[in-house]
Amino acid sequence: MKRGLGPFLSSMDEGLKKIREQFLEDLRAVTRAEDATALKDKYLGRKSGLIGAEKKRVGSIAAESRAEFGRLINDLSREVEEELARLNEKFAAGQETERLERERLDITMPGTRQRLGHLHPITLLRQKIEDIFVSMGYSVEDGPEIETSFYNFDALNIPVGHPARESADTFYISENLALRSQTSNVQIHAMQRRKPPLRVIAPGRVFRRDTPDPTHNPMFFQLEGLTVDRNITLGDLKGTLEEFVHLLFGPNIRTRFRASYFPFVEPGAEVDYLCFVCEGAGCRVCKQSGWIELGGSGMVHPNVLETVGIDPEEYSGFAFGLGIDRMCARMYDLDDIRLLYENDVRFLEQFA
Repeated sequence: MKRGLGPFLSSMDEGLKKIREQFLEDLRAVTRAEDATALKDKYLGRKSGLIGAEKKRVGSIAAESRAEFGRLINDLSREVEEELARLNEKFAAGQETERLERERLDITMPGTRQRLGHLHPITLLRQKIEDIFVSMGYSVEDGPEIETSFYNFDALNIPVGHPARESADTFYISENLALRSQTSNVQIHAMQRRKPPLRVIAPGRVFRRDTPDPTHNPMFFQLEGLTVDRNITLGDLKGTLEEFVHLLFGPNIRTRFRASYFPFVEPGAEVDYLCFVCEGAGCRVCKQSGWIELGGSGMVHPNVLETVGIDPEEYSGFAFGLGIDRMCARMYDLDDIRLLYENDVRFLEQFA
């Protein structure tokens, strides 16, 4: 202690002297912070502290000695607090040293490589397709996934009663609202908002009531393409898709068109491209046919142009729709398209 109370206590009060000696003995035995807390309660506690009990004796001390007795008790109380404070500081310093040692890093040891995420294979292919069309002068458009019947059907020349409008094929939210069944709705929004000439692509999710199997999902990704200008011909459509296939798969991959029907184009055609694996010889990827389906296409139907206020006598255009999921499955030789949506890390790690 900073001040020695021994001379005063020995001459003044034997009780205080014993408390001091007992405290010093207890102090030397403290080895943990918890013991220091218990020691404080023992000597300075309000209800059962030994020093507090001595303060209650003031009334029994002779009047001429009370002031000196009170001073000695206060000195003892203050110095007990100081000793306990120093002890707590010692324990706190020790705990801080232990914490620093526990958290110490050896910067000479080799680090642990962090596992980083990566883009999904569908996203990788989508970005590659977007880059190709942007390099060809197209802009990327987006549109609502919940659509009215006008944009999802009427404006695309799909009349009431058409099988595509049945609830067996379409996810209806209400009588006039549904999850879009193709990204063709975006071309209507684009033509309403912008005047020709225009070149746009619209990648995004679409929804149909398909039963999941190796080649179908009720939700999948599609890319819509649209060009509208004066003097657009079927040759422009064929040249555009042929250039796209060359940039995606290589200059040796040819395309072919097969006549087909779609309500929003006239004439319409299915587009195939030569298998990029066997180049027409026949293999597992193309199911021995030598060709792989790319998607549907055709010249924009005059009714669609009139619906958005574009004169079909002055302007013409072509449109096409590509299935990104199926293309992705072909490129990576997947026998089940559902693998792309099962979130199996073991599968997805292969595309890092």
